[in-house]
Amino acid sequence: MKKCISAAAVIVFAFGVMAGPVLAEQFKIAIMQDQMGVAQKYKPLIEYVAKKGVEIAFISTKDYPSAAQMFAGGQVDAMFSGSGVAGAMIIKDLADPQVRPVGQDGYSTYWASIIAPKGAPKFPGGADYFNGKKVLLTSLASAGEFYFRSLPGADKSSAMLLKAVSHGAALSGLNLGQADAAIVKNRVWDKQKAKYPNLVLVGEDRGENPDGTLMASKKANPAMVAKVAAALLGLKNDASPEAAAVKASLEIQGYVKTTEKDFTHTLALLRNAGVTKTFNFVY
Repeated sequence: MKKCISAAAVIVFAFGVMAGPVLAEQFKIAIMQDQMGVAQKYKPLIEYVAKKGVEIAFISTKDYPSAAQMFAGGQVDAMFSGSGVAGAMIIKDLADPQVRPVGQDGYSTYWASIIAPKGAPKFPGGADYFNGKKVLLTSLASAGEFYFRSLPGADKSSAMLLKAVSHGAALSGLNLGQADAAIVKNRVWDKQKAKYPNLVLVGEDRGENPDGTLMASKKANPAMVAKVAAALLGLKNDASPEAAAVKASLEIQGYVKTTEKDFTHTLALLRNAGVTKTFNFVY
């Protein structure tokens, strides 16, 4: 299979805000920084959780592979993760799901959508649809690279995979003529499709994947994991100004408890894509 991987440099840096008294131990959480300023959205959350007795430092990472490797290497205690990396962490027995956000639209899951220029044929369900085509997708994403690799015939496909830093970037690149198709989250497509009148939905998975789950390392302090999870679960019904600031900044209603059972579809998809306990996050 031909593939082209972006050579963009990986940028990892710490983002933290001290709020309240200095605490003895810091809880490090990895987040995606696929666009400038994303980490700033989490500032209210840092301040909110600090009032619950836990100091958080967000470790920001440019893409999923670098975040996954950092997590697996024990550099962080937890990670706000897309379902692909989260599911791989479960399969590798490195982490457990804790909570996931519920968006202002009421959704907390997503599925893969296949997008192409107007006039493209409908997607019939196999990887041969992409033969000879350039396909934009996000690395290690259930609605991206993992979905493609789970398709029948993917191992023999002549598709050229072009790695995008985010689902939004995949749509933008497709619109600019950089590829023949894109595989993205349906929620991203739904929010952005009005910007791209020349693109259309040609197929979708419809199997649901948990979105943005907080995955806690099995090496993390269980007491701290429990405190952070409890603080996030309490956010939805918290009417304080601090809670309101978090909800507004992250555009969420709150968080819901998340378990491995919520990843049933995701785990099946990943196993079809060849993910095992020895998977090293790099194809």
